[in-house]
Amino acid sequence: MIPGLAIILCFQLAGEIATRALGLPVPGPVLGMILMVAACAMRPRLTARIRPVAEGLLANLSLFFVPAGVGVVAHLALIREQGVALAVAIAVSTVLAIAIGALVFQWVSRLTGTTDPNAVKSGWGAR
Repeated sequence: MIPGLAIILCFQLAGEIATRALGLPVPGPVLGMILMVAACAMRPRLTARIRPVAEGLLANLSLFFVPAGVGVVAHLALIREQGVALAVAIAVSTVLAIAIGALVFQWVSRLTGTTDPNAVKSGWGAR
């Protein structure tokens, strides 16, 4: 389990170093995750080494939300004052994200020439 965790942390570190060295506007952990996915695609044995750690992290993912919950409790007065504005911002951004996702899906569908409505299920489009 320790080697798998070390591998994951090394990819995060590599992403952080690359982001800072190249001045990229992408968070280091995100770039590290992209590098790890690429490495797992090239070396399936790597996937087998990190799978137990990844499953353990995912099984206990709720622990990562405890700090956010504490932050909410610590700022209850601010949430009381700005709660309506926050709720509206969250609702509007959610609707916009769904709408933009649908528009991008339609654009990619037209770009690739997919016309078969069952293409999403089968993974292949009629061209």
